[in-house]
Amino acid sequence: MEQFTAPIAKLVEEFSKLPGIGRKTAQRLSFYVLDMSNNDVLELARAIVNAKKLTKFCSICGNLSENDKCLICNSEKRDKSTICVVEDAKDILAMERAREYNGVYHVLHGTISPLDGIGPDEINIKGLISRLDDKTQEIILATNPTIEGEATAVYIARLIKPMGIKVTRIAHGIPIGGDIEYADEVTILKAMEGRREI
Repeated sequence: MEQFTAPIAKLVEEFSKLPGIGRKTAQRLSFYVLDMSNNDVLELARAIVNAKKLTKFCSICGNLSENDKCLICNSEKRDKSTICVVEDAKDILAMERAREYNGVYHVLHGTISPLDGIGPDEINIKGLISRLDDKTQEIILATNPTIEGEATAVYIARLIKPMGIKVTRIAHGIPIGGDIEYADEVTILKAMEGRREI
């Protein structure tokens, strides 16, 4: 059994609360922090506190921002007629890495999940609906290909389609570099549904 002083045990406990950090990694991080200079530890602590204190949600799209409006909503170069709907702010980073999309985003901050007691009112759907105007041409639903992500996409599509706005869903299927033989049935079904002419 591990024998740590109370402060180290507390540090290990706090690190192990982070996603993807198991007990061993939490211990490694804790000992790494103990080996850091006092100045570096203070800078790390300040960075964590400042990130939490100074980061808020964009009043338009729900993305993370230092200001009332995020950099994307504030940009004159972005096409505001197309809105890509994502589950979390971190999904925007993934979409931006592709450098293909030039529209704006809307962050739901979750998905509809009746089993977890999360209904449409618990996520940022009302914010999306209030953004729509006569300039809105397309809503791209980029929720994850999970049961909750699909249910959320279908729910939003049903709300928006009667408004005469084009609603599309990102394609799902076999990833580049993946092998068909290892793909599950749902992934193959989605890949077949999303096929296009070349």
